[in-house]
Amino acid sequence: MTRPARVLMVCTGNICRSTMAHAILEQAAARAGVDVVVDSAGVSDEEAGNPIDRRAARVLRDAGYAVPDHRARQIRAGELGEWDLILAMTSRHLNVLERLFDRAGVEHEGAPASALDLAEGPRVCLYRDLDPEGSGDVPDPWYGGHQDFLDTLEVIERVTPQILRILS
Repeated sequence: MTRPARVLMVCTGNICRSTMAHAILEQAAARAGVDVVVDSAGVSDEEAGNPIDRRAARVLRDAGYAVPDHRARQIRAGELGEWDLILAMTSRHLNVLERLFDRAGVEHEGAPASALDLAEGPRVCLYRDLDPEGSGDVPDPWYGGHQDFLDTLEVIERVTPQILRILS
């Protein structure tokens, strides 16, 4: 029996984007019968220990998703080799991850979405590299209003099937 794929979502504080993507992928994978371990983390420790942002929780709940009992955490260099796929919400997050990989001495591949092969070790890419309708950064809804969280949800719901396709 092979082990489940392991996917990590990474954003800044781990209370909005990465947590929403984590919850949606985990729930979509369970519905699709895809065996995967999903987690999320932030590049910053400023929100460590805090729950999911209340606005993100509301958007998830309103869209029919279970709201995770989540506590924000900062990614650790020592855990990087544990993940098959690490998805950064922005290019800044991707740069931080690349530095952490170098510091930890963990071999990895930064690969475009079309070249993702999880059998060859950790893969790191931008979350929206898997977006069929665009690329670039997932905008940070934290500074905005309800519509910003809905826009983030829309991106995540568009990308989630692409992630499941890679994992299947």
